[in-house]
Amino acid sequence: MPIYEYRCSSCGHQQEYLQKLSDPPKTHCPQCDKDTLGKMLTAAGFQLKGSGWYATDFKGGAKPAAKTEGGESKPAVEKKGEGAASAAPACGTGACPACQ
Repeated sequence: MPIYEYRCSSCGHQQEYLQKLSDPPKTHCPQCDKDTLGKMLTAAGFQLKGSGWYATDFKGGAKPAAKTEGGESKPAVEKKGEGAASAAPACGTGACPACQ
């Protein structure tokens, strides 16, 4: 279940609630007893980093499946030496125009 953070527009009280996606949003402030509680926009609470499945399988981008003559799809295979050199440089490395 996701954790949602709420803030009261009347008194400024903030509180987190563990709610189901199907639960209605909370509106009643427990601090000032008014119906001025609103959901805040917050960042996700996880990061994908390290040398696990994300770095080995998805970090470089998903490759589309190639179709065979029979209509079956098979995973696209990257030839050695291709792909990495032809891809655009990642932002933050100093190689793209936005970083210069």
